[in-house]
Amino acid sequence: MKRLLISVSLAAAAILPSAAQAQAIPGAIVAVVDLEKVASECTACKTAAASLRSQAQAFESRREALATPLQTEGRAIQAAADALKGKEPDAALQARARAFQAKQQAAEQELTAQQQQVQRNNQYIQQQIAEKLGPIYTQVMQRRGANIMVDVNATLARGSSLDVSNDVLAALNTALPTIQTTAPAPARQNQPQGR
Repeated sequence: MKRLLISVSLAAAAILPSAAQAQAIPGAIVAVVDLEKVASECTACKTAAASLRSQAQAFESRREALATPLQTEGRAIQAAADALKGKEPDAALQARARAFQAKQQAAEQELTAQQQQVQRNNQYIQQQIAEKLGPIYTQVMQRRGANIMVDVNATLARGSSLDVSNDVLAALNTALPTIQTTAPAPARQNQPQGR
């Protein structure tokens, strides 16, 4: 019995070190990428950013175009109401006030829809870039022999030889020559129809 226990103990001692070695984690080989640089210098990203700026400027222009006449009309209605000195407004002034409120609501709805579209477009652009970057990170890591990649902003210090930003940028320019800057219309949820 003792021999059996000794044999089992020796066999276990021989197996355990190799099992521990199989579970060892390799040393980290780090690559660093400057995502801000990639996003600002990517050819398609520059075009998409210019399109978004144009969309934002169009939104601001439209907001100003809607606000100016509404402010003028609102002041005129308020002046007419003030001139009544507490008396009830006549039917014409009440109708004018209701029409003004309807215009105000329509303007708010239009601006909200346009602002949401710009936000959807921005998210769609970011989605397209992210979809291409995932595989690019893996390819660059394999090519450079890295097993971890971090953003330059997540490091305290680094050596310049760890920077793979140019590799990522070149691969992104190849993989993403253009970016769609208008998001598809949001999917409408089917509402149950009443009987």
